[in-house]
Order: sequence, then C-alpha cells, then structure tokens
Amino acid sequence: MRSIWNGAISFGLVNIPIKLVNATESHSISFRQIHLADGGRIRYRKVCELDEEEVTSAEIGKAYQDADGSMIPITDDDLAQLPLPTAKTIEILGFVPESSIDPLQVGSAYYIAANGVPAAKPYTLLREALKRSEKVAIAKFALRGRERLGMVRVLGDVIALHGLLWPDEIRQPEGVAPETDVSIRDAELDLADALMDTLGEVELESLHDDYQEAVEELIASKAGGAELRAPEGAGERRGGKVLDLMAALEGSVRAAKESRGEAGGGEKEDAEVTHLPSRKKAAGGKKAASKTAAKSTSKTASRTAEKKTPAKKTAAKKTTTGKTAAKKTAAKKTTAKKAPSRKRSA
Repeated sequence: MRSIWNGAISFGLVNIPIKLVNATESHSISFRQIHLADGGRIRYRKVCELDEEEVTSAEIGKAYQDADGSMIPITDDDLAQLPLPTAKTIEILGFVPESSIDPLQVGSAYYIAANGVPAAKPYTLLREALKRSEKVAIAKFALRGRERLGMVRVLGDVIALHGLLWPDEIRQPEGVAPETDVSIRDAELDLADALMDTLGEVELESLHDDYQEAVEELIASKAGGAELRAPEGAGERRGGKVLDLMAALEGSVRAAKESRGEAGGGEKEDAEVTHLPSRKKAAGGKKAASKTAAKSTSKTASRTAEKKTPAKKTAAKKTTTGKTAAKKTAAKKTTAKKAPSRKRSA
C-alpha cells in the first residue's frame, strides 16, 4: 500500500512516527464522454482566460478569490509555514466512548502504519491502551490543505483513523420528519418486530454490487458485438401502493419466511393490498352462490334420473325374456320324460 501522508501521532509527550494509507478503494466503473456523431473522445483543456492559451499542470497554482473578484495567490510553502501543530502531526485531544460518535460525522477511513522499527513499541502501546480503555481517541490532523477532525480506533492489530466532519458541518433535519400526528398500534409494532426477527442479521461480507456486475456484463457483451438482453421482470415495479399496513406487514413476514425456506410461508403477496367487500355484499354473494348451487344440483339430479330410467327398462326386458326362455326349456324337458320310448311299446 502506498502512503498518502507521513508524520507522527502526538500521544501526550509520546511521539509515534507514522504514515497514512487509504483503507478503502472504489470499484465504481467510470465512463468517458464521446462525440455521438463519430465516437471521438471529448477532452477538457485548461485555458487561461487572459491570453486564451492552454497551460500545463506545472503552470497552474492556487489562489483565493476575494469579494471584489481579485485573486490572492497562495503557494504550498505559504500553507506549510502556517503555525499549526497539526501540519505534520495527528494530535490526540482526548478519549470518548465510540457510541458517542454520530455516524453522520464519520467520513473517509485510513490505516495508520508505524513508520520504521523504532515506532513499533510506542505504536503497540497506543493500540493496547485503546483496547483496554474500550474508547476511541479524538484527534486533529491536517490533510490536503485543511485541518480535519478525526477518530482513532483499534481495528484488529492495527490502528485506524476516520475523518470526522466538524459539528457545525452537520445540518439540522428541519422539515424532514412527518409533520402530521401518526398513531401506531401495538399490533402493528408486533408485526414489525416479527418481520425484523424473520429477516434476522445480515453478513456484510456476502453482499456485493449487483449494478456494477450488470454494467460489466453489458460492457463485455457490447465489446463482443452482441446485445445484452434484459432478464424477465427487469425494470418492473416491486409492490405498489400500500392500502392496508397490517396486511402488508403480514405478507412481508410470510415472504421473508419463504425466502429463508421456513415452513408456513404461505402464498406470496404483492405489496398492493385491496380491502375486502362489506359483509352485506358478501352475504348477498353467498345467497346467490347457494341458489346457483341448488339449481345446478337439481339439474344434475334430473339428468341422472333420465339416464337411469332407460337403463332400468332395458334390464327389465332382459329379465322377462330370460324367464320366458327358462320356462320353455323346462317344459320341453318334462314332455321328453313323460313320452314312452317306441321300442318298449312295440
């Protein structure tokens, strides 16, 4: 890691030579501006407005614009000679519980590295003292042309520095909270608690930037000469206008259980919930449904009876025919027994 600042930490009379290293990095994809007509890249040139000539970076300095429009040049040497103890030193002012720091104040993050072998022992001393106190240090330091407020804390085996906004840089949230009086029922709070418990904790290490992956896939597809097709359902609105808060909460709990593979999830519901019809309408609907069911039942019974009647007649005919044939057969057998044989009479 390349250091961005070299100096020292002032811990009372203890001076610890250190260097700062960026603790974070950006993975966002940057785009260039092009001319749509021919694809040529658009570039910005730095031109002096007095002689209208392009100038290089070596010819560019800093200046403060006064109220009357005049420019007051300020050099790096001017800033380096300022009588500030924080010009090359991170000055620890005191120690506070980490919970007392408003997250709105926390900004950029840096790792503090010991600069050289002699700095190892005082560095370790400060780290262990912070661990034992279970507090963080509030410090001042100068970086990139301005004095900053910082929070020094222990992160594993290293010391980290977080840039903090000054208290007067935090805006008051005027007009942000709802101005109307809203009452929340205990049942609604219970469902909200149930939803929080169902969602549970999240492992930050498992999260990733879906948008960046989609952009990278788009770039790779276009570079290969193919058009990337959007997946089904892309761009569709999720949910809708919530009309019934309780129903929406219950649906959210079921959906969360289903996503975790828990039983009793039930069917998924969209966020848009409509009210059920009134009891009178529902009763009228039930009566109509019962009448319709009765009519259909009677029709079905009559059709079944019609089908069964011919079947009975056919069966009766078959039975009568069978009995007549049996009687004729029996009569023939009796006549045959009674008639004497011709040989005997002779």
